[in-house]
Amino acid sequence: MKIALCGLWHVHAGGYYRTAKEYGEVIGVWDENPEWRKDFAEKNGLYEFKSFEELLESDAEGVIVCSATNIHTEVITKLAEAKKDIFTEKVLALTNEDCDKIEKAIEANGVKFVISLVHKYSAGHQTAKAVVDSGKLGKINYLRFRNVHSGSTNNWLPPHFYSLEECGGGAMIDLGAHGMYLTDWFLGLPEKYTSIFNLACTNPETELKNVDKVEDNAITVMSYADGTIAVNETGFVSNGCPMSLEIGGEQGYLRVVGDDVTVNGEKVELVPGKKSPLVQFLTGEIEDGCGIKEAKNLTALMVGAYSNIK
Repeated sequence: MKIALCGLWHVHAGGYYRTAKEYGEVIGVWDENPEWRKDFAEKNGLYEFKSFEELLESDAEGVIVCSATNIHTEVITKLAEAKKDIFTEKVLALTNEDCDKIEKAIEANGVKFVISLVHKYSAGHQTAKAVVDSGKLGKINYLRFRNVHSGSTNNWLPPHFYSLEECGGGAMIDLGAHGMYLTDWFLGLPEKYTSIFNLACTNPETELKNVDKVEDNAITVMSYADGTIAVNETGFVSNGCPMSLEIGGEQGYLRVVGDDVTVNGEKVELVPGKKSPLVQFLTGEIEDGCGIKEAKNLTALMVGAYSNIK
């Protein structure tokens, strides 16, 4: 597959490029920022698309979208209209209405679409899903997911990750996306949301970046009609805290830390993990769970979280 890289805004763009080289032919790169794209093209020996229109007119069969979230709707709909298969970084868009526009463009033009809901496919989370689906835990009534890093306190996130206009928020809409799509995978969409979004970082260099005062320490609690509660914790101000998932049911309890899975306190054998969404896209071996429905649900969850901040 001939691949074009569309946008260098997201911190994962470089890693996606390296993966794409292994499975296909990367023919060029475009970004709104001419300095970013020129520098990336020169460092990696890539062709530099001087405009988005040039990328659209190229012979790229698939496009990896790593542009700012607030321009996803325009970028992805135009890519679909140009008959390009699309892999995008999450989240899909900032509103449910924009997600609908993207879905219509994808369906109307018959292109493939994959979104990077990467943690669904790890061995640990695949094992957790198998245990839950087996009924071993009984009726599920509680889920908690925690995923944090030190991007603010240690000042390694780029300045544009603190742009309210480009990102739509802070820690929750970025790192917190993983907990949201896992919540949807295990429980579906909730009825009610309550969020607490705080600003905790005191690193003076980071404070200069975070002009918009987007949240760096966040939690969203979600409730369901059957009484189930889900808790999604995230932030940019914690160091050394492992990613963890806890699921409780009427007959048992499950915990995942990395790829260690315990059920009722006993370690269980892992089921195999699956290829990442990007590798699925590049090989054409696309699994259920990273398509337009899941992408729209993720945005719906974020809209709920950001609309109910206490």
